[in-house]
Amino acid sequence: MTFHLKHLRPGEAGARSALYDLEATIMELVWSRFPGEFTVRDVLAALERERDIAYTTVMTVVDRLAKKSLLAQEKAGKTYVYRALVGREAFMNSVLEQLVHGLPADYRQSAISALLESAGESDPAELDRLQALIDARRKSLEKP
Repeated sequence: MTFHLKHLRPGEAGARSALYDLEATIMELVWSRFPGEFTVRDVLAALERERDIAYTTVMTVVDRLAKKSLLAQEKAGKTYVYRALVGREAFMNSVLEQLVHGLPADYRQSAISALLESAGESDPAELDRLQALIDARRKSLEKP
């Protein structure tokens, strides 16, 4: 995936933390309703149920998402057909990886410590999941 994180809004949930509001709304719609191909008109029809929005606005944002490598764009006759290039989980993993790798080296240890401090506060089983991830990573590093 070649999506590059340009901004982060920590107070926002899900895709809204890394995308602008309408971009996030459209990606959430794509992930939940369009597992295959779709058109701008498909997205417009779904969005019009909740808001008054112009076709050209949706077209511009869908095109922007394609330029961000989140959607594939293919010409089919006179129209463009789109499909998601990345799922929700892979998108969020990419955002987190870029965030962590973008930190200065001397902040990474603090970031890891902060994550560990918050881990398990709401779900003690989260510590077990973290331990399993650490164990799996150690095994992958030991292999020649």
